[in-house]
Amino acid sequence: MTDPEDRAQQADVTRQLLYHLNAPIAEHCRLLGVLPAPGAVRIAIRAGEGEHVMNLLYEIPNDTVTPYWIPGLLRTVLTGPQIYSSSDVDEVMGMTLIRLRPEGITPDPEPEQGRALTVVRALSDPGDDENPFLIGFLMHGDGLLRLYVQRPDRPGIIGADIRLTETPHTALIASVPSLLGEEQYRRPAPDDPHCDLLVDLTNR
Repeated sequence: MTDPEDRAQQADVTRQLLYHLNAPIAEHCRLLGVLPAPGAVRIAIRAGEGEHVMNLLYEIPNDTVTPYWIPGLLRTVLTGPQIYSSSDVDEVMGMTLIRLRPEGITPDPEPEQGRALTVVRALSDPGDDENPFLIGFLMHGDGLLRLYVQRPDRPGIIGADIRLTETPHTALIASVPSLLGEEQYRRPAPDDPHCDLLVDLTNR
């Protein structure tokens, strides 16, 4: 793998799938690894339980989908019947290799926990270890995520509510720190003893 874009795609997919080392990517389907291939990434999955286990290796061409969509793509092919041509099936390292054609597959939506992880991961960059920004979170209500944050220029803890949509709003995530200072979003937080102020960003 010498192409810088291939390496960058490979690294992005690897980071995107790290969460699934601890959480099944689909029912009875565990992530085994992310392998580099020329112009593609290969995702190793152990599917099934007990005596009915098989190891699968899904090959996804680079630049056909963004790394964010790959978990949904895998959920689709792992949870429903799929038909592959013989030219798309092979064997590598004792695993059944299946070459996917993403343009013909509709990715399953990300579960709520996965969407929350995307937001929390984006805001939990250590940055300044002495003054961390994100210090807690709570999934509550219907698709709502409350972020507990602290700003170095302001005393107290702020609770910021955002809505977990199917596609993460990267622009909203990036603007959370600046939106905290806008009066129009501030609300009292009488029912939450864990923050001094509530900021409602659910309609952003």
